[in-house]
Amino acid sequence: MKKLLFDGIYNDKNVLVTGHTGFKGSWLSIWLNELGANVIGYALDPYTDQDNFVVTNVSEKITDLRGEIRDYDNLLRTFEEEKPEIVFHLAAQPLVRLSYKEPRETYEVNVMGTVNVLEAARQSDSVKTVIIITSDKCYENNEWIWGYRENDPMGGYDPYSSSKGCAELVTSAYTRSFFDNEDSDIAVASVRAGNVIGGGDWAADRLITDCISYLKEDKAIEIRSPKAIRPWQHVLEPLRGYLLLASKLYQNPKKYTGAWNFGPDETSIVTVGELVDKLVNKWGSGEWIDTSNNNEPHEAKLLKLDISKARHHLNWEPRLSFDQTIDLVVDWYQNDNVDYDFDVEQINKYLNY
Repeated sequence: MKKLLFDGIYNDKNVLVTGHTGFKGSWLSIWLNELGANVIGYALDPYTDQDNFVVTNVSEKITDLRGEIRDYDNLLRTFEEEKPEIVFHLAAQPLVRLSYKEPRETYEVNVMGTVNVLEAARQSDSVKTVIIITSDKCYENNEWIWGYRENDPMGGYDPYSSSKGCAELVTSAYTRSFFDNEDSDIAVASVRAGNVIGGGDWAADRLITDCISYLKEDKAIEIRSPKAIRPWQHVLEPLRGYLLLASKLYQNPKKYTGAWNFGPDETSIVTVGELVDKLVNKWGSGEWIDTSNNNEPHEAKLLKLDISKARHHLNWEPRLSFDQTIDLVVDWYQNDNVDYDFDVEQINKYLNY
């Protein structure tokens, strides 16, 4: 696996992952370690002691650094000392509802955090490839029935979505101003994924997290937007896209610079209610109730991604059916002895689907 996947690009490379203690960041760190990378993580503490980062003990296998993404001097010092060649920027304030309560912090973390990473990369003498992870919510969402393409306008109703659109604009400006020329050795791409689910996510106001908490307590699951339609995908789906893109970008910067969508196929674009039904059925017990409230903060009802670009230019497409995605999610949360090896087993199972 270490030498064959992604052309063996990651073997013995110094790879910096910002936000490595988070849900996606911890899975990415585990996978990179399996690929032979020297992983350097830069992040705040994990949310809870149940998080994937904690229970898998991945910190023992990587360089685990604590740092605030808004602290440019500390971040720059990390770049100078650790000398990463490849950077995955995942550190973020990732929650829509929290962005209504903490709009200033959301913009500071998501926008200026991105500026700090790109500026630190620009000042670095080691960095070759940077992947900026944003969100499908970066688009100006008109709730169309078709998927958004990478060249559609940025936007965002709520502070979180808007901050991700801003992060995309920052990335585009830095790329065109500093990186996309003959004087720069650094290649940059941004990536946008759908609603990512999987084991080890215990952040507040996340659907799977809330469902699992209710199921473990034998309580009816409270669902506030059962008719909202989302592009659901297992966490390993976009991560494979990020890893593939970075490997291509490292080898052929000019060809792969730009923005990329990594979303599920049409069969995984379903309502919240349909997802919860599948989850309850796989869990083996439970029920849910509709707690919709018109006074709740605005959240989009329909959002899709067009993944034609990744399909045609990267030969990437989703591996998992919707049922397989739910199976992997429930397997993780029903396993009482989750550890690093279990997560590696899930990666291998995913690759073999």
